[in-house]
Amino acid sequence: MSYQEMLFTFLGGLGIFLFGIKYLGDGLQKAAGNHLREILNRFTSTPFRAVLAGIIVTGLIQSSSGTTVLAVGLVSAGFMTLRQAIGVIMGANVGTTVTAFIIGFNLSAYALPIIGTGAILLFFSKRTSLQSIGQILFGFGALFYGLKLMGTAMDPLKDLPQFNQVMINVSHHPVLGVGIGTLLTMVLQSSSATIGILQQLYMQGSITLTAALPILFGDNIGTTITAIIACLGASIAAKRTAASHVIFNLVGAIIFTLLLVPFTSIVMMFADSLGLNPAMQIAFAHGLFNISNLAIQFWFIPQIEMIVKKIIPGSEKNLNIRSVTLSEPIIYTSSVMAIEQAKNEVIQMGSYVLSSIRSARKYYNDTQDEWREDVLQYENAINQCDIELTEYLVKISAAELTPLESQEQAMLLEFTKDFERIGDHSMNIIRYVEESIALEEKQRAKDKRNKIKTSSNRQTFLLHDEHLELLFDKVLKNIRDAMQVLENDDIELAQKMLDREEEINQLVELLRKKYIRLMTKGEGRAADGVLLIDISSNLERSSDRTLHIAKYFLGNKYNFKYDTYNFHYKKANSTPLSTFDSVELD
Repeated sequence: MSYQEMLFTFLGGLGIFLFGIKYLGDGLQKAAGNHLREILNRFTSTPFRAVLAGIIVTGLIQSSSGTTVLAVGLVSAGFMTLRQAIGVIMGANVGTTVTAFIIGFNLSAYALPIIGTGAILLFFSKRTSLQSIGQILFGFGALFYGLKLMGTAMDPLKDLPQFNQVMINVSHHPVLGVGIGTLLTMVLQSSSATIGILQQLYMQGSITLTAALPILFGDNIGTTITAIIACLGASIAAKRTAASHVIFNLVGAIIFTLLLVPFTSIVMMFADSLGLNPAMQIAFAHGLFNISNLAIQFWFIPQIEMIVKKIIPGSEKNLNIRSVTLSEPIIYTSSVMAIEQAKNEVIQMGSYVLSSIRSARKYYNDTQDEWREDVLQYENAINQCDIELTEYLVKISAAELTPLESQEQAMLLEFTKDFERIGDHSMNIIRYVEESIALEEKQRAKDKRNKIKTSSNRQTFLLHDEHLELLFDKVLKNIRDAMQVLENDDIELAQKMLDREEEINQLVELLRKKYIRLMTKGEGRAADGVLLIDISSNLERSSDRTLHIAKYFLGNKYNFKYDTYNFHYKKANSTPLSTFDSVELD
C-alpha cells in the first residue's frame, strides 16, 4: 500500500468513525426522549448524584465534551452551581469509557450488515422509535467500519523504522506520549477517536502497552479543549467550569504518568486473569484510569472549586434562575395543591419574562453582549418552564377536578403560553436592535461611497426615543402587575392594567406617527422604522398577553367588552388618543 493510499484510507476511516460516534450519540439521545438537560438540571443535588448524572448523560450521547458543554451552559444560566458541575465533569470522564469498551468487542466483521439494517429502519420505517433504533444501528456500524478502514491504513506502520523509533521514545519518555495524546485529541476533537486509533495500533502490535498508556492519559487533557472553546466570551461561572475540567484531567494525567509502571502492571495482571483481547485491554486501562482518577479527586471537589475561583477571579453574575419544581404524585392525592404548585411556577416563569424584557431594554440603551446573553439565558429558562408546565398541567387535566379547578387549570395553561410568547417578543427586540444597527451601518457606508451628506446630525447608530422608553416602562409595569394579580387575586391592580393598556396603545400609535413625521421631514433613517414600528409592536403584543390575567380576574364584575382574539377592551369613558399628541414630536 502506497503512502497516499494509507493517508486517504486513514482519513476516510477517521471521518466515518467520527460520523458514526456522532450519529450513534444523536440516536441514543432521541431514544432517551431528549431529557439529558433535565437529568443534569435535576439530579445534581449532591456531588455523588452529579457524578452519576455525568456518567449517564455521557453514556447516552457518547461524548464527554458534549456533557461538559451542557454543564458549562447550565452553570452560565444559573441552573447549576460550580460544585455540581465539577461532579458532572468527573462523571463524564467515566461515562466516555463506554465507547472504548464498545470498540473492544471488535465487531468490524459485522459492520456492513449492521449499517444495512440501520439504513432499512431509517428509510423504510414510519415509526419514530424504529427510526431512532435505525440511527443507533447505523452509527454503531459506521463506527466499526471506520475503525476497520483506519486499521487497514495503519497496519504497514509497524514495518516503518521511523514509527518504531517514535514508539520506543514514547516508551522511554512517557511525557512525550502524553503530549502526543493531547495534541491528537485536540486536533480530532474526540478522545474516543484517539483511543480507537490506539486500540487498532495495539492490536496490530505496532505499539506496546507502556507506550500506549501515556498517550491514553494525554487524551483526557486534549478533550478539555472543547470546554475551553465553549466558554470563550461566556460568563465567569462558565470559564471556571471549563477550568475545573482542565485541572481535573491534568492532575489525573500527572498522577498516573508518575505511577505508570505500577499501573501498567495492574492492567497486565487483570488482562491475563480476565483473558482480555488487546483492544479490550486498552478499554480496561482507560476505564481503570478514569475510575481511579475519580476515586482520588472526588474528595477534593471543594478544593478544586476554591482553586478555579482563585485562578479566575471576579464575582459570578447570578440570574436567579432555578429548575422547575413540580411533584407528579400530588396530582393524584390533592389536585388543589398540584394547581397551586403550577401557579407558583407560572409566577416564577413570569419573573423570568420580566427580567428578559428588562435586559432587552438595557440592550436597546447599551448594546453590550452581556445584556443580549442575559436575554438568551432567560429565553432558555422560559422555554424550559413552558415545556414542563405544559406537560404537568395536561396531566392535571386527566385527574378528577371540580369545575372551578378545571377552569383554573385551563387558564394557567393559557398564561404559560402567554409568558412564553412574551419571551419570544423579547428575543425579537434583541434581533430588531441588531437589525437596526446593521441597516444604519449599511446606510452610512452607502452614503460615504456616494459622498452624500445626510441631513441628520445623529451621532449614534440607534435612535434613542423617550416615548419608546416610556412604552418599555408601561409594558414592564403590566407584566409585573400581571404576576401580582395572579399571586394575590388583586382586582384593583387588574383594573389598572386595563387602564394602562389604553395608554400603551396610544403610545404605539404615537410612535408610528413620529416615524412618519421623521421620514416626511427627511430626518428619518431606514433603521428608525425597525425601532419605532417593529419594537413598539412587539412591546404592544407583550402587554396584550398580560391582559389574559386581568381579564380572567375581572370577569363579568365590570362592564367590559373584550375582543377575544386581540384582548383589547372597550370602556365607556376611555382616555382619548390625543392625550399624547401634545408631546412635541420634533
